[in-house]
Amino acid sequence: MVGERKWYIKGITVILLIFGAIFAGFPVLWMLLNSFKPNAEIFAWPPLWISENFTLDAYVEIFNNPEKIRFFINSYFISITVVILTLIVSILASYSFSRFNFPGKKVINTFIVSVQAVPPIVLLIPYLSLIVTIGLFNTYGALILTYLLFTLPYAILMITGYFNTLPKDLDEAVMIDGGSRFRALWSVLVPVSVPGLVSVGMYTFMLSWNEYLFALALTKTNEFRTVPVGISLLMGQHAYEWNQMMAMSILGSLPVLLLFLFFQKYFIAGMTSGSVKS
Repeated sequence: MVGERKWYIKGITVILLIFGAIFAGFPVLWMLLNSFKPNAEIFAWPPLWISENFTLDAYVEIFNNPEKIRFFINSYFISITVVILTLIVSILASYSFSRFNFPGKKVINTFIVSVQAVPPIVLLIPYLSLIVTIGLFNTYGALILTYLLFTLPYAILMITGYFNTLPKDLDEAVMIDGGSRFRALWSVLVPVSVPGLVSVGMYTFMLSWNEYLFALALTKTNEFRTVPVGISLLMGQHAYEWNQMMAMSILGSLPVLLLFLFFQKYFIAGMTSGSVKS
């Protein structure tokens, strides 16, 4: 009886997961199918799953347009730069919070947590004024600095939690052998913390890659705009390039999808390990 009940629960769970996967994946599938249709067939009724006029024109237009390619180059450059800077700064800060007691530590920790609770849109107007005042408007620096402000609090909290799970004996063993704390950090703690660092890096990349509001507000020329803004620019005054919007959305989704496919194991391990203090 107990075995039948477990089988029954397991069967319902699998069915619910299948429906959830279909519900979540359908918009992506529809977006992919529409990217291969002529623009005129996007809103055909009844809907056409597979177009008889299958075409790659949307992708050809994107890859042959230097301006659209620039959007992708900007997104990759900004996102990768933010990931590198976030990891370097957060590793150093997290090591300090995890291994040292210093005046104001609790106050700084409280400030970091409170920053996470502030909706970014509340900061848009004063932050835009600040960026214009210091001369960073419409530059890579404006977006990189902005995304660092968004990612560092989360990264510091996550990596600090991960470092707290590692025994201090690791540091002391290196120092007993004549090494410095800096060597203990980069030669021992960082390699051991790869799952947590990958998790933080993936979160940072996704936030930088997908962010739209500040990318639109802090830039005025296509030279510095990113993929989300580039997709919105395909909505013209009199016509929308729906197939190109779908194609750019598919191409813009690939980096995040590939990150999860290749680093899913590290991402899950990092999220769970960093949340428990031993």
